[in-house]
Amino acid sequence: MAGVTILHNPRCSTSKAALDAADAAGVEVDVVRYLTTPLDEAGLRDLLGKLEDPATDLVRRDAAFARLGLTDEDVASPDQVVAVLVEHPELMQRPVLVKGKRAIIGRPKDRVPAFLTA
Repeated sequence: MAGVTILHNPRCSTSKAALDAADAAGVEVDVVRYLTTPLDEAGLRDLLGKLEDPATDLVRRDAAFARLGLTDEDVASPDQVVAVLVEHPELMQRPVLVKGKRAIIGRPKDRVPAFLTA
């Protein structure tokens, strides 16, 4: 069983860097392509319960966010974050690393090595 799960988008350079950091640290990872296999409501709530970052940080504020007409007020609470990400998994920040009862968003990249080896 892998020590770390990485919620990964193979098109994201930061997500690829997290995989490289795990490889360099010799940490076995379970890679979950969250766009292919999105988290359901229960999975997102479990993730938020482990996340060391604010729940709202799990939502990317990018062109898709704006195109959908979303604002910060739409993702201000954990319940809102779950609702938005169930409907639009492409808005999930990446990578997300999960280790036991802890999880972080792997941005900036320099957060990843310390999390992997803690």
